[in-house]
Amino acid sequence: MPRVFLSPSVQEYNEFLSGGNEEYYMNLIADAMEPYLEASGIDFGRNDRNKPVSQAIADSNAGNYDLHLAIHSNAAPEGLKGKLSGADIYYSPVSYLGKMFADMLAENYRTIYPNPDKVNTIPTTSLGEITRTIAPAVLIETAYHDNPEDEAWLKDNIDNIARVLAMTVAEFFNLPFVEPMLNDNDYEIEVSMLE
Repeated sequence: MPRVFLSPSVQEYNEFLSGGNEEYYMNLIADAMEPYLEASGIDFGRNDRNKPVSQAIADSNAGNYDLHLAIHSNAAPEGLKGKLSGADIYYSPVSYLGKMFADMLAENYRTIYPNPDKVNTIPTTSLGEITRTIAPAVLIETAYHDNPEDEAWLKDNIDNIARVLAMTVAEFFNLPFVEPMLNDNDYEIEVSMLE
């Protein structure tokens, strides 16, 4: 069974404009990914949100994972706050599999992001989760949390983002993507929302 290490941001100090923070929302995305991964036959591990990134890298490396996926949101540099939007997907320029996964993820993410031209893949040698992990690694900046439109889109699309991330992991492992089965409680909630 293929294994992916999910590493949602531990940056609780990165506040969102309308409340909450990067750590909170990126963990919601990772939480929402789990049923999709389980349904598709993909094993996963996760970082500890109370530990630093260095521990996430160590845990990923110790776990014999086949893929490392870091999930973040972005913020513009001083002077451009609120003016940038889009998603950036980082990979190591010396990792064939990392680049392959980044390209797959960008292609799939463009199907849900409002402006597909602003979904970019970027090689990097400066991010620890890309350069210090044993498994092929990608870090996605899902949207800009300091841009009101991007932040609103992100908050409204937690499950869509999670679904696309999980679907891309399945595609990377050459597995069929399987939608999770609804349990009785999910069904009752959906029915009551329709009434």
